[in-house]
Amino acid sequence: MGISALPCADPHGRCMHLIGVVTALRDEASCITSGPVPFNEKLQLSDQAMLWLSGMGAQAAQVAAQGLCQHSATALVSFGVAGALHADLKPGDLVLPDAIASEQQLWPVDRAWRQRLRQTLQSRVTVVDGVLADSAVPLTDERSKRNLAQSTGACAVDMESAAVAAVAAQMGMPFIAVRAIIDPLHFSPPPALLGAVYPDGRVNPLHLTRLVLGRAVQIGTLIKMGIGMRAARKTLMKVMQITGPDLQFQMSD
Repeated sequence: MGISALPCADPHGRCMHLIGVVTALRDEASCITSGPVPFNEKLQLSDQAMLWLSGMGAQAAQVAAQGLCQHSATALVSFGVAGALHADLKPGDLVLPDAIASEQQLWPVDRAWRQRLRQTLQSRVTVVDGVLADSAVPLTDERSKRNLAQSTGACAVDMESAAVAAVAAQMGMPFIAVRAIIDPLHFSPPPALLGAVYPDGRVNPLHLTRLVLGRAVQIGTLIKMGIGMRAARKTLMKVMQITGPDLQFQMSD
């Protein structure tokens, strides 16, 4: 489905927009809706917006974006948290990237849509411009973050936006990413913790308990991660409160 095939749901034949929002984590999805969210399937938020909770990683995000397109999405959004690649960024800062950098290429965002969103939000939250980098794996130390920043020129990183951007480009539809910083440059989740996390971000409590008792993960680390997630969620919820689930998309974009 390209631009010429966008659905016209209006009885008068006018094309109506339907935004498809991809989130990887349940903590991200709950910033959009307080109701139950099914895993790896479409949730209709309103007449103008849909949500797909994909789980972490590029392959899962690609499946979600393609699924939303099959349900007649006319624009795509990658929504959630990101890691900082610049020392000035702190948890809760909102990254509205100009582009998404992957190993293959630089994926564009819809400039008019992004700019309208930025103008609406900049007086209410700290908005950061720049490039958002893609990573195939979680970055668990400052050195890997700095290396990625140097190679891409990016200010932040996530694992899903490039995949969503690629589907949007293939389908010829507008795309933006909306990402709140969860961890600063100098702090990252420890590698040992990754095995205790389900694809949708929920934690296996038994596995986590064993890690804490075995001192593979420190209580202080979990507290810092919780603080970062709360700050990021506060920003993402504020975005939704201000803009609504369609994030101020207009068909003219």
